[in-house]
Amino acid sequence: MEHDATVEGVGVGVSEEGSGTPVVLLCAREEIVPIFVSKDQAQSMQLAMAGEPFERPLTHDLLVEMVTEFGGAIDRVRIDDLADGTFYGKIDAEQYTDDRRKDMVFDARPSDAIAIALRVGCPVVVTDDVIDEAGRPPEQFDQGGSGSEDLGL
Repeated sequence: MEHDATVEGVGVGVSEEGSGTPVVLLCAREEIVPIFVSKDQAQSMQLAMAGEPFERPLTHDLLVEMVTEFGGAIDRVRIDDLADGTFYGKIDAEQYTDDRRKDMVFDARPSDAIAIALRVGCPVVVTDDVIDEAGRPPEQFDQGGSGSEDLGL
């Protein structure tokens, strides 16, 4: 089963690589799913959440513009698997040509999928299996509300 998720914020946590690792927090099924991302991905998500354009289009902005120009649309993104500590995602899209709809699914890193979803305002969904394995109660996180703080992971 899939559950709608919200992006609660992007901050820093502690991973195998040490402290200060960027992390995006998804809330689904009343649990928090932390996904560690690169600094570039975190910045892209934060800019999208703040509605601040970058001086030049970032990769995610370019992709969204290209999809739109080719008659397509992003319908939703899915975080649908977790194996050996690696999250997997999909982007569900559609394209209209000659008044015919073509559905498409693209394999994607969850960080890319989430950054794109934040730009187009489409739903983010997370599967039960992912939440069961990676979800944590919200009280485990020390959030100050600014979206860029130490999350106590």
